[in-house]
Amino acid sequence: MAVCPECEAHVEMDEFDVDKGEIISCPECGVELEVVGMGPLELALAPQDEEEWQE
Repeated sequence: MAVCPECEAHVEMDEFDVDKGEIISCPECGVELEVVGMGPLELALAPQDEEEWQE
């Protein structure tokens, strides 16, 4: 289990089902999260593409 850095919700997932660098969505707030650590499972806000910033 990991914690969403945006809304602090507990995100339940099996660490064997995800890889470091994988992007997932928070089931509570919907923000995109990147798996940044595997032991223990750690999440961070996913980086935004520069193309999205320019639109």
